Amino acid sequence: MARRLMAGGHQVVAWDQRGDAVQALAREGATAAASLDDFVARLVAPRTIWVMVPAGAATEDTVAAAARRLDRGDAIVDGGNTYFKDDVRRARELAAREIEYMDVGTSGGIWGAERGYCLMVGGSPAAFARLTPIFRTLAPPEGFLHCGPAGAGHFVKMIHNGIEYGLMQSYAEGFDILRHASHEALPDEQRYDLDLAAIAEVWRRGSVISSWLLDLAAIALAKDPGLAQFTGHVEDSGEGRWTVATAMEEEVSATVLTAALYARFRSRTAHTFADKVLSALRAQFGGHVEPPR
Repeated sequence: MARRLMAGGHQVVAWDQRGDAVQALAREGATAAASLDDFVARLVAPRTIWVMVPAGAATEDTVAAAARRLDRGDAIVDGGNTYFKDDVRRARELAAREIEYMDVGTSGGIWGAERGYCLMVGGSPAAFARLTPIFRTLAPPEGFLHCGPAGAGHFVKMIHNGIEYGLMQSYAEGFDILRHASHEALPDEQRYDLDLAAIAEVWRRGSVISSWLLDLAAIALAKDPGLAQFTGHVEDSGEGRWTVATAMEEEVSATVLTAALYARFRSRTAHTFADKVLSALRAQFGGHVEPPR
């Protein structure tokens, strides 16, 4: 994301716990900071800090530490996958000090540097207007939206990821059925030795189920038709759980999304080829590495 901003003409100050990551960006034109204090000192008012760390304690601690060093008119952007109720609380706390807080659901994974990132933004209209040049640079054309007040951006991203669970599960189960079509227990007239990589490729061309996730499945299957590098253990990073919990609060039926979440839980005790497809898709779009089991 920093590289995309620099390519768009923005000045970027970088700080991370990994010094090598900071130095790599510095060699490409970013200003390197040696500490959080140094980082804030190098920013020009009104300062904008974009936080991109895992949800939970890491985000909570980072936002709090950054906020202690900011002044009236500055802004903090949380681009991670935070629970939207935490955004509402943080925005209220920072508003008392007249510091803007923006929650920006960010989709695009490791491919976003080239393709652009779909951005779902929550926060005040004034802060959104001021930061629009940043959003415009990071996103593809028409790829960002002010969704509403604090929490709205991550709420929309939460549902986006819940839908993603369901789509991924559908592809995974379909490819699992295709793979088992060669099972020796089936009658001869129902037994097929199918090329899953070729099927994924043909589905990409004109099919009603074509999508970027299908593109990624085709890439993974072309590299390794048996997906041997994956155990079938599938993690979840929280958004699916929050989506299901929100559906329960709203008394809205979410049968597919709930089943997809539960399928991930089940994958941690018994692995199928469908689970390997899910792991392969997570690795393709997000660089996620499942734990060895």
